[in-house]
Amino acid sequence: MDEINLKLLAMVQEGFPVTPRPFRDLGTALGLSESEVMARLAGLQREGLVRRIGPILDLRKMGRGGILAALEVRIEEADEAAKVVNQYPEVSHNYLRPNESGYNLWFTISAHQERILEILEEIRSRTGRKLLVLPTGRIFKIGVKFDII
Repeated sequence: MDEINLKLLAMVQEGFPVTPRPFRDLGTALGLSESEVMARLAGLQREGLVRRIGPILDLRKMGRGGILAALEVRIEEADEAAKVVNQYPEVSHNYLRPNESGYNLWFTISAHQERILEILEEIRSRTGRKLLVLPTGRIFKIGVKFDII
């Protein structure tokens, strides 16, 4: 990890520029080209240091909602079930998490309520697995900033 990557991580974490050319603006501040900033961030993502760069939206203000759901799958079937779940653009992510209840493939869906119900039914039907659905009751936003440099 070189000093430039440390500075880049700190800058992205503190406030990603909301401008027409954010990577160019980051590069200007660091003395790098736009393409070098993009290449560095792509490398940091491949290394697992950056998961994603994107907005956090208030879905309720947009007339949408979100749910957390889980499928009960055998470990050897998890990849196939995840492929089904990942086919929906309304699913932001999924992860495998061992759980005593048996529900172990967790994922989130963000959409209009009718669409959420449609997606859940399709996933249930296509996977043939039991599904646990946990609607959002209360929203908690936790800001975490790491001391990088």
